[in-house]
Amino acid sequence: MTKKMSMSTSKTSLVLFLCQIISALDVPLDSKLLEELSQPPTITQQSPKDYIVDPRENIVIQCEAKGKPPPSFSWTRNGTHFDIDKDAQVTMKPNSGTLVINIMNGGKAEAYEGVYQCTARNERGAAVSNNIVIRPSRSPLWTKEKLEPNHVREGDSLVLHCRPPVGLPPPIIFWMDNAFQRLPQSERVSQGLNGDLYFSNVQPEDTREDYICYARFNHTQTIQQKQPISVKVFSTKPVTERQPVLLTPTGSASTKVELRGNVLLLECIAAGLPTPVIRWIKEGGELPANRTFFENFKKTLKIIDVSEADSGNYKCIARNALGSVHHVISVTVKAAPYWITAPRNLVLSPGEDGTLICRANGSPKPSISWLANGVPIAIAPEDPSRKVDGDTIIFSHVQERSSAVYQCNASNEYGYLLANAFVNVLAEPPRILTPANKLYQVIADSPALLDCAYFGSPKPEIEWFKGVKGSILRGNEYVFHDNGTLEIPVAQKSNAGTYTCVARNELGKIQNEVQLEIKDPTMIIKQPEYKVIQRYGQVSFECIIKHDSTLLPTVTWLKDNDELPDDERFLVGKDNLTIMNVTDKDDGTYTCIVNTTLDSVSASAVLTVVAAPPTPAIIYARPNPPFDLELTGQLERSIDLSWIPGDENNSPITSFVVEFEDALHEPGVWRYQTEVPGTQTMAQLKLSPYVNYSFRVIAVNRIGRSQPSEPSEQYLTKSASPDENPANVQGIGSEPDNLVITWEPLKGFQSNGPGLQYKVSWRQKDVDDEWTSVIVANVSKYIVSGTPTFVPYEVKVQALNDLGYAPEPSEVIGHSGEDLPMVAPGNVQVHVINSTLAKVHWDPVPLKSVRGHLQGYKVYYWKVQSLSRRSRRHIEKKILTFRGNKTFGMLPGLEPYSSYKLNVRVVNGKGEGPASPDKVFKTPEGVPSSPSFLKITNPTLDSLTLEWGSPTHPNGVLTSYTLKFQPINNTHELGPLVEIRIPANESSLILKNLNYSTRYKFYFNAQTSVGSGSQITEEAVTIMDEAGILRPAVGAGKVQPLYPRIRNVTTAAAETYANISWEYEGPDHANFYVEYGVAGSKEDWKKEIVNGSRSFFVLKGLTPGTAYKVRVGAEGLSGFRSSEDVFETGPAMASRQVDIATQGWFIGLMCAVALLILILLIVCFIRRNKGGKYPVKEKEDAHADPEIQPMKEDDGTFGEYSDAEDHKPLKKGSRTPSDRTVKKEDSDDSLVDYGEGVNGQFNEDGSFIGQYSGKKEKEPAEGNESSEAPSPVNAMNSFV
Repeated sequence: MTKKMSMSTSKTSLVLFLCQIISALDVPLDSKLLEELSQPPTITQQSPKDYIVDPRENIVIQCEAKGKPPPSFSWTRNGTHFDIDKDAQVTMKPNSGTLVINIMNGGKAEAYEGVYQCTARNERGAAVSNNIVIRPSRSPLWTKEKLEPNHVREGDSLVLHCRPPVGLPPPIIFWMDNAFQRLPQSERVSQGLNGDLYFSNVQPEDTREDYICYARFNHTQTIQQKQPISVKVFSTKPVTERQPVLLTPTGSASTKVELRGNVLLLECIAAGLPTPVIRWIKEGGELPANRTFFENFKKTLKIIDVSEADSGNYKCIARNALGSVHHVISVTVKAAPYWITAPRNLVLSPGEDGTLICRANGSPKPSISWLANGVPIAIAPEDPSRKVDGDTIIFSHVQERSSAVYQCNASNEYGYLLANAFVNVLAEPPRILTPANKLYQVIADSPALLDCAYFGSPKPEIEWFKGVKGSILRGNEYVFHDNGTLEIPVAQKSNAGTYTCVARNELGKIQNEVQLEIKDPTMIIKQPEYKVIQRYGQVSFECIIKHDSTLLPTVTWLKDNDELPDDERFLVGKDNLTIMNVTDKDDGTYTCIVNTTLDSVSASAVLTVVAAPPTPAIIYARPNPPFDLELTGQLERSIDLSWIPGDENNSPITSFVVEFEDALHEPGVWRYQTEVPGTQTMAQLKLSPYVNYSFRVIAVNRIGRSQPSEPSEQYLTKSASPDENPANVQGIGSEPDNLVITWEPLKGFQSNGPGLQYKVSWRQKDVDDEWTSVIVANVSKYIVSGTPTFVPYEVKVQALNDLGYAPEPSEVIGHSGEDLPMVAPGNVQVHVINSTLAKVHWDPVPLKSVRGHLQGYKVYYWKVQSLSRRSRRHIEKKILTFRGNKTFGMLPGLEPYSSYKLNVRVVNGKGEGPASPDKVFKTPEGVPSSPSFLKITNPTLDSLTLEWGSPTHPNGVLTSYTLKFQPINNTHELGPLVEIRIPANESSLILKNLNYSTRYKFYFNAQTSVGSGSQITEEAVTIMDEAGILRPAVGAGKVQPLYPRIRNVTTAAAETYANISWEYEGPDHANFYVEYGVAGSKEDWKKEIVNGSRSFFVLKGLTPGTAYKVRVGAEGLSGFRSSEDVFETGPAMASRQVDIATQGWFIGLMCAVALLILILLIVCFIRRNKGGKYPVKEKEDAHADPEIQPMKEDDGTFGEYSDAEDHKPLKKGSRTPSDRTVKKEDSDDSLVDYGEGVNGQFNEDGSFIGQYSGKKEKEPAEGNESSEAPSPVNAMNSFV
């Protein structure tokens, strides 16, 4: 909200940001004014502090400055004057301080290394640049070294060292192979921050001879490569798994220092098999949200924009199935100096006071030093108006000779800040920058803003007059802005005329006249109306307007807020739109928009297209808008509005809705005022103070609402003090030492007058304190600092304006900010209810120690170890939260016979308090789980061998096992049950004296002292005798069951189906099933039931060309299935395929071809016998040495022999250049150019891209010379 300014005669200091001149950050004033005013120099452009230059190009050190008069420039190098006139290689740009050092014509960049500083000086002072350190970039060659092959056992770790040459700036490292392909990286193989390639464990596929480390120096656009490294992995069986070991960093702890605002990179790479997984935590805190990123498969922790709060211990944990290892990195965040308050330029009048403040922070705390015109202030010429007080310079009663440029230097061991700020003492008479006799045109009842941009020193006073000899303007009818602008909130015809702006200070007076014209608003007096038209009819919309005679209106028609269709059926007239031969697509909303240079109005109507009715029907439509609105009975808080209803269009009007517009606060926004019955044509309306009202009326019937009526005349109510205070007042602390008071501000029309403000009051509750109050602008928040932690406060907010206060507000209770609880719950007791449930009790903490709203208590509990196995495992803490002031809780889901620990913490809105001492408790024994497995092996005539595994969860000390078994006859009847008790330390048992060829069912479970666990069941069969003759059974001649067997499974597969057949031996009436699946897949077997007792089945719906596995089983004979068989379906064939080999025309064609080939062979044989011996060259071609044959471009096979020296390939071992350098002369940003048009480039990530191609032209075979392009691999390894 623009602050109102009353006209006074007091003189105010003229600071830079107020008068807005001569600063790089200022909005420039009139160019003529800037040319006339003196100003000290200001550095506008300079090179960076650390300036790395390309040693092959000219060095340009920038220094640009502005000032009046224009400044002159000088330079220092390494602290002494740099005389550029004595160095022919150095020139300074005209009208500039920028240096150009000519390197391309004989100069050496190394000779110009150093620290440079620029000074810009004129008669009002001297500004200096930063210290600019010039260093040429360097891309040194790789040190030659002999690399031995790496022989590594499978599963071991490996580190391939890159050790790139130290360059300036440091190079970008990446690993590629001899084919310029980026080496794939994963959780197992990755590149470290130092460029080395780490293998957590090597695999046989890691064997290769072309691990190549590349270093890319971006500044000089060169790439260098290390000699290829060979890795050979040999296998040993079995491969030994290993728990994680850190490859980098080493040891259990390390430290790292990073600067504020930089990117923090922490790295942990571990060896192990299986490959370890890395996890990061911050001890005693959380990783910062939105600034934390994980890179390199979570091996690198990246935190951007670090601050001092990011200091602490960061732990990386590497874990695999065999264990874990961790490393703690202690991070300390230091800070180079950074600005808290940078000094700002001062423009003062003679005799005025001012201050320059220079405040910076850093870690360690930076020291502040001042310079005047580039000279330490201690030895600078004295100025009686200047006093230095630490980081502040105080100026008192300045004079014009006090003008100077001051430098503030804030420095610590990590860097420095240098800022120039000038003090410019000016004595200038007033100047008005707004053009004389400027014409302003506004629409009546709209705000009018008359500009009076001014400047002077001291700051001029501004007064406005109406007319040339009118009286000074005052009162609520006008608003005077700080920048000199006069605002008339609601301009009327009577406000038109000449206005005079007068600016005066002690050095003079000046005035300027502007003209204000008030124009009548543009209105649509006949709006388009809702139309219902029959298809193929004609419709017309009217739009008759009234406007100011001096304004030229333009009328535009839209359909559905878009341009009218390009159709000759649409005819736009002066006051109407006509649509001929209406179709269904013409249905929509049509809008008439009237624009002038000052305002715009619009009106819309809907067109509905219907089919022609068989008989005339009554058309029901929305009513026409009311008209002739009239205001009467004007009072301060009420007014009477009357109107004449429009046509109701065959549907009675049920009500009228009255809306209002506040042209003062919300112009163009219409709000609901009231609603009256349809029989009433007048309403008494309640009004609010300081609102410029307009009213309109909308008629409503059962069809809908009419268009709004034309607005009534405006009525501005008088100002008054506010009637109400802000709502939703709250007091909630955001920090332990503050109270944030918030409220919902009043809307514009609720302010009741200009100058809306709020009186905010507070006092501590239950303490005999007086109210503390402040008056704030039209905002919605105020922060009280320095409060005690979490104490109640009484808060109230009262509205006020220029006319007075609102009624006394009600008080609300708030609290200052919460802090973490101070005390842990005491007397923690645990009562174990059973083996899986415990109850924990604790004493509540004192409410004063909570220091916030008590939200409840959290119980942290975790299993320490199992008492039966005595083996520790990873501690997984569980948390239960109990709301409110509860002092007990239940801990469910515990594991029997285990040792647990727990602690309790109190929770408030800020967080958790300290933990109570850990409480240890143990759960009693429970019943065990079922044995992990039961296997029955080695069946004989009368015995079976049982093997089992101990329960996965013994839940106590095992006392024994119980085995129960009984025979099953061929009718599935169960025989007598036998029970055997087995000691707990046994894991197998041989059952003897069993019946031969008999099925038995076994029941097996384990026991602890508490009881028996769940049982596991299994079935098995003893075998028949060797001769296959059944022995007589003990009993009345019952036939014993045969040994069931399924064998000789065979398959005959086609494209989409397969015939399965088998042989079965065993009891009759067996129910068979077939199981099948894709060979090698881990998916479950699919099962098909065989109808009857058939020994064959057809599998349908198979996929062509797919290998399947199949087996056959019998229902009810658990565990008896055939062995697996594998078959493959035939390949898919095209439908309606014709066997071409059987076609007569094809057979004839083949015979003709065979005859032709035979004739050619005979001719060749005759010519060969006549030709004599072969030339020596042909024999050499036939017996060429493969060691010297060039490789073809596309497939790597050997091509034609060439005796041209340029085409001889480099032999293995000599393909790599000695310096490994890709020079800029070869390519600016491609790796290599070779062959004809062969290009290779590097992506931004360093990977090589490009296609290799070589053009070959077939020429007569003279001398058998080859024109092949060399191999791209050789080209890459041999370019210099």
